[in-house]
Order: sequence, then C-alpha cells, then structure tokens
Amino acid sequence: MKREAFGEVAAAVGGKLGQSLARVPERAQSQVQEIRVRAGRPVLLCGGAGTQFLREDGALEARPGPGSLCLERREVEECFRRICGDSVYSHQNEIRNGYLTLRGGHRAGICGTAVLENGRIETLREVSSLNLRIAREVKGCASGLLARLGAGIQEGLLLAGPPSSGKTTLLRDLARQLSLPEYGCRRVALVDERGELAACCLGTPQNDVGFCDVLDGYPKGEGILQAVRALSPDYIVCDEIGGEGDCAAVQAGLHAGAAAIASIHASGAGSLMSRRQARELLQTGAFGWVALLGGRETPCRLERLERAGDLLDEIARHSSGVRSLCAGGGCGIA
Repeated sequence: MKREAFGEVAAAVGGKLGQSLARVPERAQSQVQEIRVRAGRPVLLCGGAGTQFLREDGALEARPGPGSLCLERREVEECFRRICGDSVYSHQNEIRNGYLTLRGGHRAGICGTAVLENGRIETLREVSSLNLRIAREVKGCASGLLARLGAGIQEGLLLAGPPSSGKTTLLRDLARQLSLPEYGCRRVALVDERGELAACCLGTPQNDVGFCDVLDGYPKGEGILQAVRALSPDYIVCDEIGGEGDCAAVQAGLHAGAAAIASIHASGAGSLMSRRQARELLQTGAFGWVALLGGRETPCRLERLERAGDLLDEIARHSSGVRSLCAGGGCGIA
C-alpha cells in the first residue's frame, strides 16, 4: 500500500484543509478512504474506522464539536482551484463529468451549479462540495481471486460491487499480476480513461501496473478498439464499464481473441441483474465469470464468484416469474 497516499491528497488540496489533514495521526491516515468537504459543514473522514469528524488540530471525533473544521464556500472553491493546478479550463472535460483525477490516481468528485449549453453540461460553477477518494495500491490483493479462477480468467471477468468496495484496487492488481513472468508475461492492455488505474504523469505510471500497455485518457470504447487494432492483447482491462458503445467495443475485443476484465457498479447480485447494461454486457459472452464484492467496510473482499451463464439463467427465471405473475393479475399494476 502506498503509505504516502493520504499525504498526496492533503498536499493537493492545500490551504487550511491541507494543514489539518497533515496533522491527522499516521495510523488513522492509513484507514481513510474518503474525505468529504461540504461548504459550511464539518469535514468528514470515512474509512475502516467508520465516519469521523476532522478537527482543525488534526484530531478525529465521533461527533462534531466546537473544534470541528468547517470550510466556507470560498475556501471550498479555493481547494477546487488548487486541485485543478490553478487551470480550471484545462480540466473542463473531466469537470463536466463531475470529477477530477489527481496525481497518484486519487479522485475528486465535484458538486456545484451546472452550466448548461444546448441541454448539455459544459462546466460547473459555485462549487459547494468535494468528495476526495484516496487511491491505494494493495499489491497481492488479487492473488486469492486469481487462484480461485485459475485458467478461468481467460474466459473474462466482470467485477461488481458498490462504490469503495475495492473494484479499482483489484483491477489494478489483476492487470499487474497477469503481466508478470509468473503468469507468462501475458499481453495486458490497460484502458485507463480516468487515470485511476495507472495514474500516469507525463506518460509514466505512478502506480505499479507491471508490464501493461497503458492507454491513458482514452474513452473506454475507443481505447478497447485501439488496443485490438494495435496491441494484440491477451487481456483488456478497464474500469467502470457499461456506457453507450461499451458492449460493441467489448465484443470487438472478444472477436479479436482478447479476454475482458472490467468492473461495474452494483450493490449485489439483485442490483446487478436488474441493470440493463449489466445484462447486455453478460450477453456479449465476453465475461465468463462475475465476482461480487462486499461493501466499503471490507474493500477487495470477494463475496461470491459466479459463472455469467448461471446469472443470466437466474435473470431469465426471474423475468419469467414476473411475466407469469402479471399475466395472473397479481403484479399490482392497475
């Protein structure tokens, strides 16, 4: 694990918030997953120790008190400008999607007032809150999953879990390990649209991704197709798949002989099966296995490992049951 990860985020936000974060005890720093900053409200630190309130002196407390650190909206906007490197305009593509990727792979979610043009979000103004997610390398965290899958990893793998369940951390270690000599130096193409996996800076990964080919900043669909055209990968790894065009790109990789390893948001098997994008991804045949992860309390913990075909059968049975119920007048729809 990168022990300096918390310090990287503290340095990036700077100002009064950065000074208070730098005073947090080192043991507590290692457990923090998110730093939530809301204008006029106490700063929250979330992680393995639960949710705690940050004091100005760096101490943490279970409930807010007179010493709790609160930032005015002006100070929140100053933090926002600092994490943009005082160049907000150069980050407009990320900002319109509601986040910024910081050096080291950390991610800042941004809330404010949307500025619309022709019905499309162009930028944000009056930034009122930030959610700083701390990226941590946990080398070896994918070893158990790889051991369980064995040669099955060649059939493709979809990681499903809620936010902060460790999907990105697991993907990074899967990509790293598969590219190492122990796994035959497989050709791994890492499509890193948001810079959270490899955390490239000036073209050089700041995180250890082994011998992967990194397509940094590529939209997932275009990155997958570029990898197929130019890199002849054994595996294509990407984060948070499921958008428009992703299914077609995944199928292109499958037809080229590459196995897909990706993640998708889902709070459990039921949530996964109810998502149209998830069903479409499983129906491509690119993912032979689905790994269901636990919650933020136990990041990277595998709860269930299922064959994709079994989940699709379960979806079909559920859909059939719903149709039968409605046909009998028991679906409750007037």
